Amino acid sequence: MLTNALLAGAFGAAYLTILVLQLNPDVPLVSAAAWWWFVTLGMLYGVHFAVLFYAALVAREFFTMQVLSPGWASVRLLAWLGAVLAAGAALLMWLNVRGLGATLGDAAEWRMTAGAVAATVSAVLLLAIAVAHYSFGRRGSRVGASLFAIAVAGSMALPLAARGPATSVRGTAAATAGARPPETAGGPRVTLVLLDAASLEHIWPRAARGGLPTFSRILDGGAAVDLATIRPTQPGPVWAVAATGLYPDRNGIRSAARYYALRDRRGVSLLPDHSLSHALVHLGFVRHVPLTSADWNVRPVWSILADAGLSSGIVRWPLTHPARTPAGFIVSERLHQVIGSFAEFERAVYPPVLRRTVEETIALAEGSPATAVDSVFAGGSPEDNAMQRDLLYSRIGHALRADVQPRLFAIRYEGLDTIGHYYLRYAQGRAPRDVPEEERRRFAEVVDRYYAFVDRELGAVVSEMTPGDLLLVISGFGMHAMGPVKQALGRLLGDPKFTGTHDRAPDGFLLAFGTTVQPGRPPRGSIADITPTLLYFFGLPVGRDMDGYARADLFTRDFTAERPITFIPTYR
Repeated sequence: MLTNALLAGAFGAAYLTILVLQLNPDVPLVSAAAWWWFVTLGMLYGVHFAVLFYAALVAREFFTMQVLSPGWASVRLLAWLGAVLAAGAALLMWLNVRGLGATLGDAAEWRMTAGAVAATVSAVLLLAIAVAHYSFGRRGSRVGASLFAIAVAGSMALPLAARGPATSVRGTAAATAGARPPETAGGPRVTLVLLDAASLEHIWPRAARGGLPTFSRILDGGAAVDLATIRPTQPGPVWAVAATGLYPDRNGIRSAARYYALRDRRGVSLLPDHSLSHALVHLGFVRHVPLTSADWNVRPVWSILADAGLSSGIVRWPLTHPARTPAGFIVSERLHQVIGSFAEFERAVYPPVLRRTVEETIALAEGSPATAVDSVFAGGSPEDNAMQRDLLYSRIGHALRADVQPRLFAIRYEGLDTIGHYYLRYAQGRAPRDVPEEERRRFAEVVDRYYAFVDRELGAVVSEMTPGDLLLVISGFGMHAMGPVKQALGRLLGDPKFTGTHDRAPDGFLLAFGTTVQPGRPPRGSIADITPTLLYFFGLPVGRDMDGYARADLFTRDFTAERPITFIPTYR
C-alpha cells in the first residue's frame, strides 16, 4: 500500500509540474528547470498526496474489515488513484486557462486548452480502466497493466505535446526613444490617483450618506466605469497593463516576481492558480525575486508622452525601480524601503536633481508632530504603517509636482489593500461571533476611516483643478471577504488575521472628473483602456496593437467633436 501511495504521489507531482510548464511556455520540456520543479513539487505536494492516499487505503481496510494486500505496483489501485489525479489535473488546467487566459496570450491559451481537453479524455479513460479492471479484470492482468500504462503516459504526454517546445514569452526590451524637450506651454493637466483594492460597492452607500464628500462630488458630476481586471490580481501585472494598454503576454509583466524552485537557475514567471502554489513561496520551497523596471518589454505611457514633449510625474507606480524617465520625474515604489541606504535611495528617485527635495520632504515628515490623520492608528500596527507610507508618498509627490509641473501626474495609494486584508469582513458586517462587540465596532470603522483619508486626499487634488484638467481615480482590482476555508489555510500558513482577499477579486473601477467629462455610467471597460484613453485625451494616436480602447464616451460631445480617435501601428 505504501509503494502504491508513493507512486500516486509521484503522479500528482508530475501533473503539477506539467501545469507549471503549460503556464510558462518559455521553459524547455527537457531541462534542469523542469526537473527541479518536479522535485520541489514532489517534496511538498507529492508527499502529501502519498500520505493522503495511504491513509485512505488504511481506512478502507479498517472499515471494510478486508485485507487489501495489493502488489508492489497494483493496477487495480493505481488505476483508481490515477483517475482521481488525472481528473484533478484536468480540472486545474481548465480553471487556470479560464482565469489566466489574458495573461497567457492567445497562442498559449489555445495550447493549454488543448492540453486540458487531452487531460480530461485521459482521466475518463483511466476511470474506465479502473472500473473494468475492478469488475472484470483479474489479478496481474497484462492487458490491464498495458492499458493503464498507456493511459497514464497519454495523460502526461498529450498536454505536454499540446504545449509544444519552448517558446519565448519575452520580447525585446523596449528602448526609450529620444524624447523632445518637455513642452513649456500650459495645457490641461491629468491626475491619476491609483487605488489598490478599492470598491465602488463600498463607496456608493457611504458617499450617499455624506461620509465621503469628494467621492460624492466625483460620482455626481463625473463618469463611473467598472473595469475588468486581470489574473493574477497582483499590483505589478495589473498596473503594468494600465501603463501600457497591453496584456501581460506582450508587456512582459506576468506576475510580481520570478520564481525559482530548489537549485533552479532559470525560474518561471507564473505560478498555478487554485493549487496553493504560493504556499511554496511562503514555506521557503520556492524562492522569489521581485521584478524591476528592467523587465518591461514595452514602453509605458509616460515614455510615450515624453516623445510628444509631455512631461510626467510618476509616484509609486509598481515596477518603476530603478527609477528612470525621459521627461519629468519618477519616485519608485521601493522608496520607503531604501530610506537610509544611500546607493538604493539614488536609484529610487529620478532625475538626481530632485533628490534633495525628496530628502527635505522626508525630513519634514519625520520631524513633524502627528496630525489627526497621522494618528488614526496607534502603536505601530500594520495599518498605521500603511497610512504613514501613503502620506509620505503623497507629500513627496505633491512637492515634486509643484516644482516640475508635469502634464501627467500619477500617484498610487496602497493602504486600502493592507486595510482590506485585515479588516474587510468587519466592515461588511460578517465579523466572527466570538469577537467582543467593542472590538467589532472598532474594527468595523477601520476601513471607513481609510476611505475617508483617501477622500481627503482626493479633495486636495480636486481643489487644485482648473478648467480643462482631468482627474482619473482608478482601482485596478477589488476585494472580497475571505471564506472560512481560505482563512483556515491562512492560519496554517501563519496569516491568521487576514479576512479579505483579491485572489479572485471583483472588478476595479474608473472615476473620471473634470469640465470635459460627460457625467454618467458608461459601459464596463478594461484596465487596459487607461493608456489608450490618456493618449486620446492628450490628442495623440492610439497604438493599433494595444488591447485596450480609447474611452471617448467618457467625454462631452464638444470635446470629442474636435478630437477624433487616430491610430499608429505601434509604440513599441
